[in-house]
Amino acid sequence: MAMLKLRPNPLAEAAFAPPVPRLPPNKRVYAVGDIHGHLDLLKRLQAAIDEDMLVHPGVDCIEVYLGDYVDRGPQSAAVIDALIERQASRKAVCISGNHEAVMIDALLSRETFARWLKMGGLETVFSYVGHRRNLDENTLWSLWRAAVSSAHLAFLKRLSSHFVCGDYLFVHAGLRPGIPLEEQSREDMMWIRREFLDCPDWLGHCVVHGHTPTKVPEVLPNRINIDTGAYASGHLTCLVLEGADCFHITT
Repeated sequence: MAMLKLRPNPLAEAAFAPPVPRLPPNKRVYAVGDIHGHLDLLKRLQAAIDEDMLVHPGVDCIEVYLGDYVDRGPQSAAVIDALIERQASRKAVCISGNHEAVMIDALLSRETFARWLKMGGLETVFSYVGHRRNLDENTLWSLWRAAVSSAHLAFLKRLSSHFVCGDYLFVHAGLRPGIPLEEQSREDMMWIRREFLDCPDWLGHCVVHGHTPTKVPEVLPNRINIDTGAYASGHLTCLVLEGADCFHITT
């Protein structure tokens, strides 16, 4: 079962007093952190989101998935199926993580495929073709490429780089400080770490992101990190935003 955790919003007490971020009236956002092939955690979290919508109806709800749907966990292909289904029945925005970007490149490049296998891609391959540990890499690559459906490829290619709602910006990894949003590179949005994580400045929005695992959601004056390392911890987190309020649902 999902556990509802009400958290005070420390943004209202920030030392350098940035603006308290808000969503537009009558909007609610459910932002979900890095899934990494764990369909069981995703399904439980989506059930908790559905329950929250039933208990608190009357607003326009948007689900935002922050990327890294694939790799490391056992059911990446099924996770993509679940997200495609969710987009067909709900307002759901899916953002690209760095693992999806490498997966696309691995479909085109044998060399990238070999590198991808070492960053968790092997589990994704097995989710498409079954456990084929006795096959050589070239054969495995060919089998996997044939198994990736046109629907999955279309899903991967249409993933967004970021999403803005009110004073919040949702992105996989973060933003490069000092660069206007319209000039941010898609690569930085999927891969950046230290330059973003170490920056205390207000970046035009409160940035909601994943990419860098943390034991519990990290709520800072300028950013909120909700990657709770589902593939290793067994905990997948959803940030719920409405007005100036925020709380977490964690499976």
